[in-house]
Amino acid sequence: MNENHILELEDQKSELGTVEISPEVIEVIAGIAASEVEGVATMRGNFAAGVAEKLGRKNHGKGVKVELDEEGITVDVSVVISYGVQVPEVAKLIQHNIKQALQTMTAIDLQAVNVHVVGVQFETTEVIDTEALS
Repeated sequence: MNENHILELEDQKSELGTVEISPEVIEVIAGIAASEVEGVATMRGNFAAGVAEKLGRKNHGKGVKVELDEEGITVDVSVVISYGVQVPEVAKLIQHNIKQALQTMTAIDLQAVNVHVVGVQFETTEVIDTEALS
């Protein structure tokens, strides 16, 4: 990996040149893959990502951090889950979905996918019919 933090795929070299993938691309792929898992209410990003989203910019990499080092690639995902789901099962599905998406789209093998559950979202739109109870 070079100093620009661009991942160069060694096995993708050909007579035409090399293929390089930016960590931001990995973040977007991982963010979409995580948000597709049933039980994930939202992705949790930083303050700047929240402001950008309120201004109309969709940030698919929100809540995802990619680290490139000598040992490999580590993806950290911060999610808010829906109330009532089994947290370990949802976390395993997130890990599997991210790993599969990155392997399929980029041929990248990950060292680790760390899932950080940072909140629980309760359904606030549920309406209780009080007349039916009486």
